[in-house]
Amino acid sequence: MSSFDEPLKKLLGGATAKVMAEHLDLHTVGDLLHHYPRRYEERGKLTALADLPLDEHVTVVAQVADARILMFNNGRGKRLEVTLTDGSGRLQLVFFGHGVHKPHKELLPGRQAMFAGKVSVFNRKMQLAHPTYQLLDASDADEATEAVDAFAGRLLPIYPACKQLDSWRIAKAVDAVLPSAQDAVDPLPASLREGRGFTPLPEALLKVHRPQTKADIEDAKARLKWDEAFVLQVALARRRYADTQLPAAARRPVADGLLDAFDAKLPFTLTEGQQKVSKEIFDDLATEHPMHRLLQGEVGSGKTMVALRAMLTVVDAGGQAAMLAPTEVLAQQHHRSITEMMGELAEGGMLGGSDRGTKVVLLTGSMGMAARRQALLDLVTGEAGIVIGTHALIEDKVQFHDLGLVVVDEQHRFGVEQRDALRSKGKQPPHLLVMTATPIPRTVAMTVFGDLETSVLDQLPAGRSPIASHVVPAKDKPHFLARAWERVREEVENGHQAYVVCPRIGDDAEEAEGKKGKAKKKATEEDPEKRPPLAVLEIADELRKGALAGLTVEVLHGRMHPDEKDDVMRRFAAGDVDVLVATTVIEVGVNVPNATAMVIMDADRFGVSQLHQLRGRVGRGSAPGLCLLVSEAHEASPARARLSAVAATLDGFELSRIDLEQRREGDVLGQAQSGVRSSLRVLTVIDDEEVIAAAREEAVAIVAADPELEHLPELRTVLAALLDKDREEYLDKG
Repeated sequence: MSSFDEPLKKLLGGATAKVMAEHLDLHTVGDLLHHYPRRYEERGKLTALADLPLDEHVTVVAQVADARILMFNNGRGKRLEVTLTDGSGRLQLVFFGHGVHKPHKELLPGRQAMFAGKVSVFNRKMQLAHPTYQLLDASDADEATEAVDAFAGRLLPIYPACKQLDSWRIAKAVDAVLPSAQDAVDPLPASLREGRGFTPLPEALLKVHRPQTKADIEDAKARLKWDEAFVLQVALARRRYADTQLPAAARRPVADGLLDAFDAKLPFTLTEGQQKVSKEIFDDLATEHPMHRLLQGEVGSGKTMVALRAMLTVVDAGGQAAMLAPTEVLAQQHHRSITEMMGELAEGGMLGGSDRGTKVVLLTGSMGMAARRQALLDLVTGEAGIVIGTHALIEDKVQFHDLGLVVVDEQHRFGVEQRDALRSKGKQPPHLLVMTATPIPRTVAMTVFGDLETSVLDQLPAGRSPIASHVVPAKDKPHFLARAWERVREEVENGHQAYVVCPRIGDDAEEAEGKKGKAKKKATEEDPEKRPPLAVLEIADELRKGALAGLTVEVLHGRMHPDEKDDVMRRFAAGDVDVLVATTVIEVGVNVPNATAMVIMDADRFGVSQLHQLRGRVGRGSAPGLCLLVSEAHEASPARARLSAVAATLDGFELSRIDLEQRREGDVLGQAQSGVRSSLRVLTVIDDEEVIAAAREEAVAIVAADPELEHLPELRTVLAALLDKDREEYLDKG
């Protein structure tokens, strides 16, 4: 066993190792050596207190400006308030009860120390309550002397820490395992390492944890970034290579077939982008290994049209095509719009249907038995060329005659197993087209979707209107919210309609989760900041009685019966409903050109790309759209910064960049989805585009020359460690 695989318990003792495992997901010496400092402080140079992020656990180096003890509760309670300064701003520390004695003696004005705690706001001031601290200036305390010796004249590494383990305790633990850095297995082939002038890996690990100079940090990071990008790109290049070795049936367009008949009846011409992307897809379908293509395009850029033409080509070539949608509302909407676009071509084998047509069937979990039985029969006989459905398509009972193409809509909603299960239903692996309306920056596409070729639709069809977006600070300026409801009323009076979106459904069913519900209530009473998100049923009720009295207000959410949902959507589309109060079920695919206004309640509880998706539901007709982002978030909070960014631009690619920058996601593979430990630690997909692109080029060349990496045993070892079975599987699914 290499020393990198040693359990931390052996070196650090059980208690520390337990905290590291539970709270930081660090289990072995190698894990800890790859737990890099987040940043470095210079001795004597103070951090910017002005830029502290709210609600995050931080470590700061600062000077005590003053300290005072205050009494409260008629002298029964004691509170120590300490003010820190660093030249850029001030920060308050607060200690209560018996915890005030030690800091009162030690935190004297002029003292310098490291402080760690969670940033909160009290009385509109930033504060750390009960922070842990370590003095950095000379005093009698042994620990302080030791701290000064350890840190004097050096760069202080500040580690990603947790409440149970401060940055400086992590630094001590790193000291204990640092000698093992000598045993690091170097994944880079020698020629590549020397050719690019990289520091050897053991030296890079030493420099990143204990740099003597700023140049050391740059050196180490350049090397470690490259390793991360390269190992990941090799994994993806091997995945793409393996795909080219799989057999698939080539599906070539047929003259005078279904596609030609469909194109002939289109009332408009395709945009240049749609034609270009269609050609890329047709070229892929004509090859004898499976297409793996990602089609990304803004809401309304015409992705469905491109996907439908690919599906018709496959039907012409004797195969079947399946479209997988994330929700029933969306599956029904796709089915409705595709059958409308195709007209009599969607009625193959039926009276009045075209002799060149095919059958287009819908398959969802809530269909009646008879309709379901008929749909399954049409699929297994090949009568139905196209099927549109939810994950009901994936069940064992569903059999195809000859599945040739799988189109996955809104890919990020589907798990690993689901995409695989559908792919396994073909006689040979079917071609795969993945669509997303969430724009993905090029670097993320190269990383997360590295096993897919990418096509982008960036032109919007003619006739789409601009959308004005504004943040409504409901807490600071309640009259702004009143004005928002007036604006909704004005839109309705002008003959238009509006959406109101809430994060939660609400009603007793949600609270009836027993204890969990009670705990939620209790937390709310104690801490008004932590109130539950606003709910559809409550808001709809308030609006009917109050601000929007007299208008037709209806609700739409995931717990309604599918027929009810369909009925509400049909009436809204027909203009019989003025205001639709909904959850994010309307996020994708809902198309009502007459809806011009959208109010998003508790907007700070949604992600950037989700807000962009939601906003894309308005401004779909000739009248301009309006999107109001209602939030009670504090003006200085990251949540408000996010909302302002969304309000400032309609460019989805720009927003996806902002989203990444704000999350600074270390692991673009998405820990939540992969369930495997994060692998990207110094590489940020937003800043390191050149590194990722260069690593991809090197990886492709290496895999082409040696697909099994027989001549690169070290690279194989590192890959195996990064890509345990789950992770490799996950990479395959994007």
